[in-house]
Amino acid sequence: QVQLVESGGGLVQAGGSLRLSCAGSGRTFSSVAMGWFRQAPGKEREIVAAISWPGTNKYYADSVKGRFAISRDNTKNTMWLQMNSLKPEDTAVYYCAASSVANIRTMEGNYNYWGQGTQVTVSS
Repeated sequence: QVQLVESGGGLVQAGGSLRLSCAGSGRTFSSVAMGWFRQAPGKEREIVAAISWPGTNKYYADSVKGRFAISRDNTKNTMWLQMNSLKPEDTAVYYCAASSVANIRTMEGNYNYWGQGTQVTVSS
């Protein structure tokens, strides 16, 4: 069974850092692009970052460019999101997701598998 499990969320002060991890099982990571999404209270889920297979190309939402970094280790079926200079507006539940193609996709509908989410709270 395909599974994605996020970890690394928590409470951090503004300006701090967190590193989210996404561990995949089965064929989740094989030959497909991966992404990180987030959903803040009362808002729609939005893409944060995405990475192609095998990791050559990366995409970042404008709101996180220069602060967040996405990476993956295909031998370990693991993806990370390094989040620096965190702001209160980064507070959300963060989800990792696996698409069905190798190239980067930014639309939620292009992702087939989702993790359960991990809460990130940034205090001011």
